[in-house]
Order: sequence, then structure tokens, then C-alpha cells
Amino acid sequence: MQSASMALQDNVKKNSTPAEAQEKFASSLKDAIDNLNQYQVASDAKTQALANGEIDDLHDVMITAQKASIALQTGVEVQRKVIDAYKEIMRMQV
Repeated sequence: MQSASMALQDNVKKNSTPAEAQEKFASSLKDAIDNLNQYQVASDAKTQALANGEIDDLHDVMITAQKASIALQTGVEVQRKVIDAYKEIMRMQV
């Protein structure tokens, strides 16, 4: 997830229009969600392969599952922070 925030900072420049910034933010968010999905798919595939007896490296399966779990937890925390920030902005008086 750190790479997603770094990519977002690289993509958003001071001279970009609001529409460009919105498009770049949406693109970065989509990339981060796709990355999270790839972790989940890899974990599911290795777990299924272990259950079918196709692989016997339990450590690799557990490491992959833990990476997917941490990525998901991070994604949920980022979502909560974004929602909190949105609510705080909506409470501001103009």
C-alpha cells in the first residue's frame, strides 16, 4: 500500500486540473485495489493447491496468506481514514 501512496504523490502535480487530479486519483485507487485482489487470488490459489496435495510447502502458503491478510487490513484501515476525512470535510463550515 505504500507504493500506491507514493504513486499517487508522483501522479498528482501542482499544475494539474481538478479533472486530471480526479482521474489520476481514481487510477491509483484502482491499481491499489487490483494489487490487493492479486494478493487474495494468490493466497486462494496456494491454499487450494495445498488442500489438493499439489504442493507441500506449508510455509509458503502461510506467508502468502499472511501477506493477503495484512494487505486487506491495511486497505480497510485506509478506507476508514478516507471516510473519516470525508466526514470531517463535510462538517466544515464555509
